[in-house]
Amino acid sequence: MSSTQVKIGFIGLGVMGKSMARNLMKAGFLVEVFTRTKSKAEDLLDEGCHWCESISELANTSDVVITMLGFPSEVKDVYFDEQGLLRNCKKGTILIDMSTSSPTLAKEIAQAAKELDMMTLDAPVSGGDIGAREARLTIMVGGEEKAYTEALSIFEAMGTNVVLQGEAGMGQYTKMVNQIAIASNMMGVSEAISYAKKAGLDPSRVLHSIENGAAGSWSLSNLAPRMIVRDYSPGFYIKHFVKDMTIALESAKELGLKTPGLELAKKMYEELIERGSEDEGTQALIKLYQEQV
Repeated sequence: MSSTQVKIGFIGLGVMGKSMARNLMKAGFLVEVFTRTKSKAEDLLDEGCHWCESISELANTSDVVITMLGFPSEVKDVYFDEQGLLRNCKKGTILIDMSTSSPTLAKEIAQAAKELDMMTLDAPVSGGDIGAREARLTIMVGGEEKAYTEALSIFEAMGTNVVLQGEAGMGQYTKMVNQIAIASNMMGVSEAISYAKKAGLDPSRVLHSIENGAAGSWSLSNLAPRMIVRDYSPGFYIKHFVKDMTIALESAKELGLKTPGLELAKKMYEELIERGSEDEGTQALIKLYQEQV
């Protein structure tokens, strides 16, 4: 797709969504946005983005619509409501849900869109606020290859690792794989930093030694430094991570798979929510270990 010929509607300007929309603008795409709170879009509007007063208005005027929402219930409403995307987009529109949502819902959206002569892609992302800001997201895509090929230049404006995983729903299944791996890894990173402190080591110096070895991971390099200085600002909200883990556990159960690491991580993060930390970043898990240090 030529960036000068495609109008992209973007719904959801959260921690990651705003940076993603901005990177599309930087790539030359015409971007219009809708979010429930217009003030969240003011800086983008100052930079040349167009504001839509409703989802239906955005749907009527966009060639491609991207959604980046917090919960599957929001995704379902935005797509299936009377004033939503499926009832108001033009034939031939490509609908791209980049939220982390249910594989089953992704399949439902794809089937409904197909009946209306629209194309869909489920394309959840990984990389947090840093990856979104620097256009270095990993994008996991499910859907028809034709839609993927047409949307590839859009994805490349936001990410550096874009892979078509298979048919509708496969992007969301891949994101669940990602979240399952992160869940246990976050416990390991928290335990490692806490152990270092308890042993009298300088955690930052320890991190310098281990992050490029066998223990290395994105979480160790990007979130452990925040843990060390007790910076719990959200690159990814705890409340959204618990949502993701809930979806993953339900999906694993459907597949007949036991995931004890995932179950434990979810319980620990739920404890943080009970303590009022739902709007903090996932690195706040270390709070549960600091009590022992």
